[in-house]
Amino acid sequence: MLKIVSAETVLYRPSFGLRLFDYYQLTKPRLILLFLITTAASMWVASQGQVDFWKFCVTLLSGACAAGSANTINCLYDRDIDAIMERTSTRPLPAGRVQPWQAAVFAIALAATAFILLASFVNLLSAWLSMSGIAVYIGVYTYWLKRNSSQNIVIGGAAGAIPPLVGWAAATGELSLAAWVLFAIIFVWTPPHFWPLAMMIEEDYAKVNVPMMPVVEGARSTAWQIFYYALLLLPVSLLLVYPCGVSGLLYGAIAFVLGVWFIRKAIQLIATPEDKTVARSVFKFSILYMMLLCLGMTIDSLPFVRGAMAVLIQPIQAIGHFIPIYG
Repeated sequence: MLKIVSAETVLYRPSFGLRLFDYYQLTKPRLILLFLITTAASMWVASQGQVDFWKFCVTLLSGACAAGSANTINCLYDRDIDAIMERTSTRPLPAGRVQPWQAAVFAIALAATAFILLASFVNLLSAWLSMSGIAVYIGVYTYWLKRNSSQNIVIGGAAGAIPPLVGWAAATGELSLAAWVLFAIIFVWTPPHFWPLAMMIEEDYAKVNVPMMPVVEGARSTAWQIFYYALLLLPVSLLLVYPCGVSGLLYGAIAFVLGVWFIRKAIQLIATPEDKTVARSVFKFSILYMMLLCLGMTIDSLPFVRGAMAVLIQPIQAIGHFIPIYG
């Protein structure tokens, strides 16, 4: 005998795997990957290519937890506008798959895990820096600036620049000038990285009254500001070579080529600021830029690479001794 069950009595119960995936989505894993890349590169440069493997693993795990916590709180706070924006409407919170209190508990657990791991197995400086990253991302960007200022991503970008400070502190126990240069590189890179994305989804931000730069200033003005930041990024990235001296000629060459390439992409966007395909191209390149820049500084920091570069430079230095100097 068939039993008829009304639609109202049928409850959707996702599997354990799907629940885990929802929490995984709350952490915005693609953002975390970039944070971890900058943290890892910072540790390699700080340790001159001889990083402590245990500290390296603990720092990256803690960094993933801290970033996941910040991103989860961001999703929690923005769930009202996420429900309206097409790009974010299917996220776990606006879709109702995760309850707000569950997301809050999850975020607190991640933050506590990050702090305890770093404080116990690395050092307190790196632990407190990771917490400051969460505080800046939530307090400065998400709560204060995102819905109130077109400069939200500029100032709020400081949060994304803290992971290399965590990496440097984890490797050395202190923050040198080079660590702050790494901070500056990420800080300057953030606007020309994020604004092309904002240009692509300008209508979504306008719908929820979030004053992103393209919404407030228009596509042409935003394209010009992307160009200015890309232009500034080139000399800032070379500060690791001089005056810091923590990176060598290999990194310098990579940074120069990538910087010129970024400027060229920005010029293309100025020529066609309304073309979202070009904006997408600039956005994708900005990710490639950061990945290759970090790879370049990591390879450059390896002892055998430094040795090989020194051997290559020796003939040039020898020739220099025979060149007469007239004064």
